[in-house]
Formats: sequence, structure tokens, C-alpha cells
Amino acid sequence: MDELKYQQKMQRRKEVQEQRLAQRNKEKGLIIVNTGNGKGKTTAALGMVIRSLGHGYKVAIIQFIKGAWEPAEKAILGNWDGQLEFHAMGEGFTWDTQDRARDQEKAIAAWEKGLEYIINPEYRLVLLDEVNIALKLGYLDVDTMIHGLNQKPEDSHVILTGRGAPEKLIERADLVTEMTLVKHPFSEQGVKAQPGIEF
Repeated sequence: MDELKYQQKMQRRKEVQEQRLAQRNKEKGLIIVNTGNGKGKTTAALGMVIRSLGHGYKVAIIQFIKGAWEPAEKAILGNWDGQLEFHAMGEGFTWDTQDRARDQEKAIAAWEKGLEYIINPEYRLVLLDEVNIALKLGYLDVDTMIHGLNQKPEDSHVILTGRGAPEKLIERADLVTEMTLVKHPFSEQGVKAQPGIEF
């Protein structure tokens, strides 16, 4: 493609993009779901956390399943004192805990803590990390959660991560991303979880 044709093509593309942007002028807080069997759900959510912190917004992170260990993200994000609240409220993988009643109790406590931040207008972003797993396992009721999400202020955002997001939650969400597993070193090469990659 010669330079003139390329410029003409890019000019048309620019005009289309400007027209699309002009038609999309609403602002609203979003309910965002990161789900699927692939990696990157929490990592993508943490990217939004960092963006929000960079804008000076107050952020809360509630981790549902994680908590038996100190995740590296908690260590680095602990430097945002006064702007970020971080609660790792789980006790680890369900196959480690092997106590359904206690796991459910922990999930309910984490949801109640998360709801405090969701309805608080001071917090612009709330991340409910691995909450979809708690929903999938029946530790939390999806209708109760949707009722809580509907109480959030108009301009605040909530991110819900974890595999197996229920259909009702997906229907309620404004943005849903499904991470697709194509290849994984754990199952295909026997590579264990590594610092900086998985935790």
C-alpha cells in the first residue's frame, strides 16, 4: 500500500472513530466481571486498581479465597495507606481447608465487608477478588449479591473476578471478559506456581 492510500485509509478510520466517540458521551459506574478458565483475571483487575489509585481515587480490595498466604500484591499495594483498603479474608483453596461451613462463613464475612465499601460513596473502585468462586460453590447467594451491587453509587465501579461467574451476574454486569485458557505451564509442563507470575 503506497503512502497516499495509507493516509486516506487512516483519515477515513479517524472520521469513523470520531463519530463513534461523539455518540458515546455517557459516564457511569460499571459492574465488571473477569471470569473464565484462563489466567489474568485478578491481574487485569489490579491494573484497574492501579489506574484508579493513580487518579487519586479511594479503592478497596476484598480477597475471598486467598488469604492463607500473604499475596505479593498486598505487600506492594500496602504503600497506598489512606487511599487503599486491602482485606485478604479467605483461608486458601477449598481443597486445603476442607471445611465447607467455615469457608462459607468466611465468604459471607468477606461479602459483608465488601458491601460496606460498595455502598460507601468515598470509594470509587471495589475489587471483589475470587468472589465468583464463592458464588459457584454456593457460599454466597447471587440474588443477594446483585441486590447489594444495585446499591452502589452511580459513579463507582465494582470488579468481580474468578472462574465460573453465574449467568445472572453476567447478565447484570456492564462489562464481562472471559479469559480463555489456550496453554498453561502447570498442566502441560508440570511447572509449579511461581512468585511474580501466580502470586
